[in-house]
Amino acid sequence: MLAPTIPTTGAELLETLQLSGQQDLDLQIKNWILWDRNAATVQQVVDAIKDKDWDALRARLCRRCGFGTGGIRSGMRAGFDSINDLVAIQMAQGLANYLVEMHPSVKKRETQGVIIGHDARYNGKRFSQLITAVFLNQNFRVYLFNRMVPTPFVAFGVVHLKCLAGVAVTASHNPKTDNGFKIYFDNGAPILTPHDKNVQASMLKHQEPLPSSWDLSVLDDNPLLFEPFREVYAAYFEQMKTQLPFSFIETNECSQLRFIYTPLHGVGFHYVREAFYQARLKPVIPVLQQKDPDPEFPTLHFPSPIEGLGCMNLAIKKAEEEHCTIILANDPDVDRLGVAELDPKGRWKKFNGNEMGALLGWWALENYKTRTPKPNVSNCVMISTVGSSKILAAMARAEGFTFVETLVGFKWMANKALELAALGKTVLLAFEEPIGFMFNVKVPDKDGISAACQVATMACYLRSTRNVTLIEKLREIYDTYGYHATIVSALHYTDVDEVTAICNRMRSYQDNTIGTYPKCILNGEFEVRYVRDLTLGLDTSFPDQKPRLMISASRQLLTFTFDNGMVITFRTSSSEPKLRYYAEMFGLPEEKDWDELQDTLQRMVDAIISEFIMPP
Repeated sequence: MLAPTIPTTGAELLETLQLSGQQDLDLQIKNWILWDRNAATVQQVVDAIKDKDWDALRARLCRRCGFGTGGIRSGMRAGFDSINDLVAIQMAQGLANYLVEMHPSVKKRETQGVIIGHDARYNGKRFSQLITAVFLNQNFRVYLFNRMVPTPFVAFGVVHLKCLAGVAVTASHNPKTDNGFKIYFDNGAPILTPHDKNVQASMLKHQEPLPSSWDLSVLDDNPLLFEPFREVYAAYFEQMKTQLPFSFIETNECSQLRFIYTPLHGVGFHYVREAFYQARLKPVIPVLQQKDPDPEFPTLHFPSPIEGLGCMNLAIKKAEEEHCTIILANDPDVDRLGVAELDPKGRWKKFNGNEMGALLGWWALENYKTRTPKPNVSNCVMISTVGSSKILAAMARAEGFTFVETLVGFKWMANKALELAALGKTVLLAFEEPIGFMFNVKVPDKDGISAACQVATMACYLRSTRNVTLIEKLREIYDTYGYHATIVSALHYTDVDEVTAICNRMRSYQDNTIGTYPKCILNGEFEVRYVRDLTLGLDTSFPDQKPRLMISASRQLLTFTFDNGMVITFRTSSSEPKLRYYAEMFGLPEEKDWDELQDTLQRMVDAIISEFIMPP
């Protein structure tokens, strides 16, 4: 835990220290020591100064966290590039002052205000309180959750309470050493351009903490401070129930299907238990070692259900003891959902995000038709990202609804969903490959609580009406709409500049000239048909060669489409020196050789990595 006070003033401390002699670095060192009032993080900087570790200090103090697809996340330590008391205050001051610019009316700020919540990570409560103090001192009404809550409660709270913004203190599924801030705007969706850039600019204008920003006594008996838990809790589950037809709830009540559940030491258990009660599902059977919130994540190396079965080892053991065939796993802040099912040969299949997107796409349409007296499928929309399977596009062509593709991240999908809903469209589902699912624009972000309830209801419906498993239903979906083979992975590097250089190499593949992209792989066996470069602003699939998605020179995003339909997208990570890639091939329903399709995809991906990326 980070200590809240320091034993001496920053000015006095600076007089005892010999700095680097590097003007820009020494300015940031002075700023940190003068501004920070946390003894632990000040001491970290002092120790680095005494050790003359100028490289580490430059890395920590001369760089800043930027807004990524999940907000701001980093390790909890000293530094402007990290998450700590000082950065929490700077973020809050930047956001508060930006909102003041947008809403100069004091009455509006006092009546609508902001909502703030945190999950079970270390320092979550402390950071929430510091953020709250900043907003109270700017005369904002603040709805502060005084207990740990799922991140979807903050998104829903913004909408339900008509707030101007919301802040969730969370690092989602990151390691235990991390924390972060996810900002929601007044529509309840994650903050989007240009607001993210404007908040960042406002942070830089308001870096020095006001003395009042450190004073948590402002939280005592403040008439602008409210606890929203009871109202948000009741309203959240009420809206969730509206997404389930009564006939499905009846099926749940009669079904004997049971589910093993793990929140991975996060905050999910009580909320998923309530969701199952409301949907009349059998109570979840928790993995006891992982049921209660614990910021140490003691049974896990990495608290993420996104990849593989590793995080489900205890859940599998529990499932075998209880003779259950389905496992549900939320990440620690309950916005993602992992699902595994026992196959007929006694092997556990962990569904990847694209497979769950296929299942839930079918289910969302089935759900809509059942609960709507006069369904109008042509008015319906499903949304996914450039990094996710296009199975929804195949469904849309066959069923008559509209498929929309966005950039990677729920901030893009949620805002697009709200935009379409405002035009009168019915948004049935938004999903992305890293097991994120959204069913309702009243919670305009990925939501692992409703996803768990929907998956369990779908499984009960399939077993009760047709005696079909999720695995069998997925095969039926591919038989109907075409098999979609996918490969998702990432290449790791030492720094971001190296990743940028690799992307630029793909742009200048011929004669080192920008704009000469690769034309083929495997000596011409597979030729590139289209190139989309959302960094430079090119899409050769359109006659004008202009992309229809947003261009950003600060973000690397390249897509190659081959003659045989294989598509691979490369993009940089917002928080790590990684080059992520998403590859997909699909076959028509009558093309039954799925193994051959998967083998071809793997061979092409291996060739692309070897020829385009040319790793050392």
